[in-house]
Amino acid sequence: MNSTNPKTRFPRYAASCALALGGWLLAGPVSVTHAADSGTDVLSAIVKYTDLDLATHQGSLELYQRIVAAARQVCPLANTADLSALASSRACETRAIARAVSEINSPALAAVYAAYSKEG
Repeated sequence: MNSTNPKTRFPRYAASCALALGGWLLAGPVSVTHAADSGTDVLSAIVKYTDLDLATHQGSLELYQRIVAAARQVCPLANTADLSALASSRACETRAIARAVSEINSPALAAVYAAYSKEG
């Protein structure tokens, strides 16, 4: 992981973790990851949500927004003129968000994810 490039970090929730870590507690942090082109490096961000009540729509919506922001930080920024790179970047974000939502295993967050992922 390149910790000196600010585009590969999520400074507000700055932290890194290995992809192999799992078993997230409902009140703990969630990892948003992106496998780099080499297939061996994993860029990640920790999204903290201990301050949120995931039983509420507002808490789940706030966490979803944090996850989306983290995914945009760890996935490569694409030049909009290169449609293939843009599609790859969007697919990376989609996978990272889906994985993070799945790891949290919150019905309220899943409902927010379902509603917003349909909007595109």
